[in-house]
Amino acid sequence: MAAESDASPKEQSLTIIPADGDLRPQADRLLSLDVFRGATIASMLLVNDPGTWNAVYPPLLHAPWHGWTFTDIIFPFFLWITGLSMTLSTEKRISRGAARRDLMMHALRRSAIIFAIGLFLAAYPYFRFSTMRIPGVLQRIAVCYLIATAIYLTNGVRGRIRWAGALLIVYWLLMKVYPVPGIGAGSLDKGANFAQYIDSLLLSGHMWSQTKTWDPEGIVSTLPAIATTLFGVLTGYLLRAQRTKEEKAARIFVMGNALLFLGAVMSLWLPINKSLWTSSYAVFMSGLAANVFAFCYWVIDVRGYRKWGLPLRIFGMNALFIFALSGLLGKTALIIKVHAPDGATQSLWGYAFQKAFAPLASPINASLLFALTYVLIFFGIACVMYRRKWFIKV
Repeated sequence: MAAESDASPKEQSLTIIPADGDLRPQADRLLSLDVFRGATIASMLLVNDPGTWNAVYPPLLHAPWHGWTFTDIIFPFFLWITGLSMTLSTEKRISRGAARRDLMMHALRRSAIIFAIGLFLAAYPYFRFSTMRIPGVLQRIAVCYLIATAIYLTNGVRGRIRWAGALLIVYWLLMKVYPVPGIGAGSLDKGANFAQYIDSLLLSGHMWSQTKTWDPEGIVSTLPAIATTLFGVLTGYLLRAQRTKEEKAARIFVMGNALLFLGAVMSLWLPINKSLWTSSYAVFMSGLAANVFAFCYWVIDVRGYRKWGLPLRIFGMNALFIFALSGLLGKTALIIKVHAPDGATQSLWGYAFQKAFAPLASPINASLLFALTYVLIFFGIACVMYRRKWFIKV
């Protein structure tokens, strides 16, 4: 996998994951987007890596079913950022004379690589392909990126809006109207709904190990996830408009608040639910992402207050590489066994928590301290890469 040919020797990229644009520092780079991306990846590390799952503050866990917590905003933020980044980078390439067919092939190649890395992480370390989980976070990012790119390249603004609306409506109708055998129509119960029914038909034996009968990144719920990505695409349209930066920030805030309101209203009939990625969830989280980004854009790119965001920007420059590396190292630490003097055996992860963190505080605070330390370790890795100008990309 080679770096893009227009990179200078000092800035050659190590090629690997992201579904976004050129990651090299540039004068016209949208710094607020890097900061937003970095805050999202840091949050992901925090919620994914407690010292023990037996002691975690509720906001750092997913909602049990309907509803949402801080943890539930992270994945839709990634998809929203993917849509926005794709818009900016694609338009830059079009302005340089790139053909749309070549752009589509470029997106296909990127998606295939991202999907393959997701499958590798799912299979690692035992590589039992007969029971390997096929859906996953990177797999969903790959699919949403590819389809959103195809929609972007073949439609104008109105067409993209219609596609987003159609995906949300089709999903809603499938979940509420289709009569699931043995269940009936309209059920949104855990393990008894249309999305679960389709997953059981097409992904049997290849789903999330904690459920086995349905997958939170399953087939049907990918439809509104694509709409989430398209809302990021539409924000890119607002950023590219011939307006002042102040007007752009205001318009994104207005769009964000409108989507928040719409998502809340929709939730009266179709509850906000991350595991099902309901239409209300897709709309509400897109509105929240737009507001958080608009704040970053206003503070950093409009008002010029940039220094505070540098640590997050460092994370954001290699966000999806950090995502993949953290998962790989986390799994490795769980399979390495440590033998205690009393003969007990536990994972390296559990051993490190019990020996280094558990004595320092109550279980829940020690678990949080472990997660914060994990974030700092990867910040150190991101800093080294940033200083050496290693920016990982597909």
